[in-house]
Amino acid sequence: MSEKLDIKELEQVVVRFSGDSGDGMQLAGNIFSTVSATVGNSISTFPDYPADIRAPQGSLTGVSGFQVHIGAGQVYTPGDLCDVLVAMNAAAFKTQLRYAKPDATIIIDTDAFGPKDLQKAEFKTDDYIAEMNVDPDRVIACPLTTMVKEALAESGMDVKSVLKCRNMFALGLVCWLFDRNLDVAFNFLREKFAKKPAIAEANIKVIQAGYDYGHNTHSSAANVYRIETKDKKPGRYMDITGNKATAYGFIAAAEKAGLQLYLGSYPITPATDVLHELSKHKSLGVKTVQCEDEISGAASAVGASFAGALAVTSTSGPGICLKSEAMNLAVIMELPLVVLDVQRGGPATGLPTKSEQTDLLQVLFGRNGESPMPVLAALSPTDCFYAAYDAAKIALEHMTPVVLLTDAFIANGSGAFKLPELDKMPAICPPYVPEELRGSWTPYMRAENGTRYWAVPGREGFEHILGGLEKDSKTGAISTNPENHDLMTRLRAEKVANIEVPDLEVLGDKDDADLLIVGFGSTYGHLHAAMDELRAAGHKVALAQFRYINPLPANTAEVLTKYPKVVVAEQNMGQLAAYLRMKVDNFVPAQFNQVKGQPFVVSELVEAFKELL
Repeated sequence: MSEKLDIKELEQVVVRFSGDSGDGMQLAGNIFSTVSATVGNSISTFPDYPADIRAPQGSLTGVSGFQVHIGAGQVYTPGDLCDVLVAMNAAAFKTQLRYAKPDATIIIDTDAFGPKDLQKAEFKTDDYIAEMNVDPDRVIACPLTTMVKEALAESGMDVKSVLKCRNMFALGLVCWLFDRNLDVAFNFLREKFAKKPAIAEANIKVIQAGYDYGHNTHSSAANVYRIETKDKKPGRYMDITGNKATAYGFIAAAEKAGLQLYLGSYPITPATDVLHELSKHKSLGVKTVQCEDEISGAASAVGASFAGALAVTSTSGPGICLKSEAMNLAVIMELPLVVLDVQRGGPATGLPTKSEQTDLLQVLFGRNGESPMPVLAALSPTDCFYAAYDAAKIALEHMTPVVLLTDAFIANGSGAFKLPELDKMPAICPPYVPEELRGSWTPYMRAENGTRYWAVPGREGFEHILGGLEKDSKTGAISTNPENHDLMTRLRAEKVANIEVPDLEVLGDKDDADLLIVGFGSTYGHLHAAMDELRAAGHKVALAQFRYINPLPANTAEVLTKYPKVVVAEQNMGQLAAYLRMKVDNFVPAQFNQVKGQPFVVSELVEAFKELL
């Protein structure tokens, strides 16, 4: 008679998959995230890629990780430390244990802990568990590779292909540990490998083997855990990465505006996935061009905008430097353009696979001349959809280039995304030149809100030329007149300054907080979690997270000067704090700055903020 399992209800759990960069940890983590999102759990993920393109197998620098935080209620971060660590080899065990809680369950493949593996991972003894000071009772040590080979012994697959399925055994074991239904995982694999059904079925067989291993041996050593969603909201959900959400947001905006979508881009980590995703959707009128360099990607988008498309160019920090001249061309021509900057570690090539918020001052001021642009920053992977939509709406309705900031953390991370209804999204109404101006219209004639009218080529009577030289405000002819240049500079600045954006929202103890936490963009989840922890401990704390950075919300000064103590927390050396000091009189905040290429750690934020309190 089998032992009756004790299924414990959990509020939340953090799982970290880790192994060689060729071990498929990202795929295993993505499938587990999808399985969890499908049952309504809130999720937040963090793929942690190695910086090496292909480090030697089994080396410490080649370890790839994927962390997912699953909650019955809302979760805001991928979690500081994991409850379950999957370590597919000795190097993963050595480098990733630092991300595990003291009582975490650790799953290892004992077949990948041989003498050579231990030597590569720089272990000093063959008792690696004792050397890492880990309680053996916390370790699920299984000959994972051997069991995968046994499961696929009759598949006819070669050894290399069989070994690629090891990640699915670990996934199956984790799915058993958290009482997950495997049907979603099976459907995911059949869809992913639709053109290679034999590969799909082999992976499915291995997932089932991992699940059965856990069931037959009760490998958790204690319990099976279940996370039931508390507040189920009806709708269609998917697990979506920030880059994919960004691409979908641009598609939705083009559809709503009745325009074709054009992306001119040059591949660069971590923005390339947006190019890849949009290139799949030609049936929706999307045109993508992989250009020969960054400036041509931006310049081609300027041309597409002149022709009447919703034009986008995508890049990361180094590419923004190279695109700046073409971005300025869109400024002086007053054409709609969305510039997507998926920030990464810098300067120069820096840390291509890591995340920072270090491009803020560059996108605000890093161009010649007076060249103001609206700047938005997405808050989370799922908010990337709405931020992309909003950036496109501002660009099209105000005839201006707009910068949308995301970063590697939210671009590669994912969340449970409720599919929106397009008919409920805000209307997008470009300022097309009205027919009654035929005969009197000139290229820089403006609507009441100061926005230049858009005359799409092909309309008889509205033929015109635009370019990078300053133009006369009345005739559109090239002008070097000092007074005209001063006027045009001010008109462009006023147009951006007068864009209406939502007020800055204050969360938490907004009426009587002793400390206001301020951030922008992707740090929202970590700062929210820190605020929640401080409030639970009895402190009066509030949070204001900037999504709109230029122009700033109208109530910015009111909010920032209302509280006795303010701390600006950002993943740079103080760029937002400097910008806010420039914009708000007598604003002198405390600062919390880290530039590690890694997300904030909530416990570190809490300790730092406690000192301020």
